Amino acid sequence: MTTSPTRPLPDVTLRVPTHEDAHAWHGVFDDPDVMEFLGGPAELSAYVELTARQRMHDARDGYCLWTLLDADGEVIGFTGAQPWPAEKEWGPVGEIEIGWRLGRSAWGRGYAYAAALATLERLRRAGVGRVVAMVDDANERSAAVAERLGMTLAGMVPRPGSRGPARRYELTLA
Repeated sequence: MTTSPTRPLPDVTLRVPTHEDAHAWHGVFDDPDVMEFLGGPAELSAYVELTARQRMHDARDGYCLWTLLDADGEVIGFTGAQPWPAEKEWGPVGEIEIGWRLGRSAWGRGYAYAAALATLERLRRAGVGRVVAMVDDANERSAAVAERLGMTLAGMVPRPGSRGPARRYELTLA
């Protein structure tokens, strides 16, 4: 069960990422603090590939990691869901993962929660019955969003390399 907000949620818009959004994502995520739990800032080419893959997911599945816009139409990050990549060495292969990533200027203002709620509604309409979220064990902000959404901590998942474990959250969509 989701928790009620203690303040009004901000207005958010989700859209299928455009090619231009690769540049916007690169700009808002080119920050070591934003990318602390994701291996550090990435090159523009990673976002070009990621936005193209998201357009493919949306066309095929009806959902993707959507570009997240604030009330002024500014790109502040992304939120959405995608199938867990089969080529990853760890994680919930075959599952649909919900996720969010925001630029630092959007932190602490309710955007991640508002966008994740909108994502869950879109996923329900697309017929998705269940989602998972994989959250770095040290990422308390993302863990708080998952828990506020009513996701259940299903366990800890070891990851390859020197990075610590990830929390696996699950949520059945009704």
